Amino acid sequence: MKKCILLCGNGGQGLIMAGILLGEAAVIFEGINAIQNQTYGVQARGGESSSEVVISDQEINFAIMPYCDVMIALSQTALNAYAARTRASSVVLVDSELVPDTSRICPEAKVYSFPITRRAVELTGKPMLANVVSLGILSRFLPEISYESIEKAVARRVPPKTIAINCEALRGGYDLLS
Repeated sequence: MKKCILLCGNGGQGLIMAGILLGEAAVIFEGINAIQNQTYGVQARGGESSSEVVISDQEINFAIMPYCDVMIALSQTALNAYAARTRASSVVLVDSELVPDTSRICPEAKVYSFPITRRAVELTGKPMLANVVSLGILSRFLPEISYESIEKAVARRVPPKTIAINCEALRGGYDLLS
C-alpha cells in the first residue's frame, strides 16, 4: 500500500501543520512509514503553500510526488496550481466556499465539496482551524490512518490549552459525513 496525499491552500491556513499531524499519526500511531514535504509561495502569508505526505507499509525511497491519491484544497489559486497532479483515481476534497471552480481537476477524479472554513468558524470561532476540520474529513477517505490516530497526533502536537478546541474541530470535520 502506498498513498500520496497533497494538502494545498494559502499560507497561514495551517496545511503544513496538517501534513505534519497526518505523518505523525501514520508513523507513531499506525506504525506505517510516512514522509512529509512542504512548499511555500514567495509571500510570507497568503501565497500558495502545500504539504505532501506519502504513507506506505513499505520503505519509501522516493520523496517526489508526481500525482496525488487524495488532495485537500483550501484555496482556488492553490487548486489551480496543483490540479495537474490529480488523476482518474484521485479523491479531491475542496472547501466549497473558497474553491468554486474544480474544472482543472482530472475529469474522472472524485470531487467532494465541504464548507470546511465555515465549519471551523461555526464550531470554534477560528477560521485557522479549517486545517484540523480538513483532517477530520480526510479520515473518512483515508482508511490507512484512523480518526483516533489523527486525534492522538493532534492532542500530542498542539499546545495543551488548545487540545479541546482542536479535537472539536477534528470531530466537526469527521461528522460532516455522518
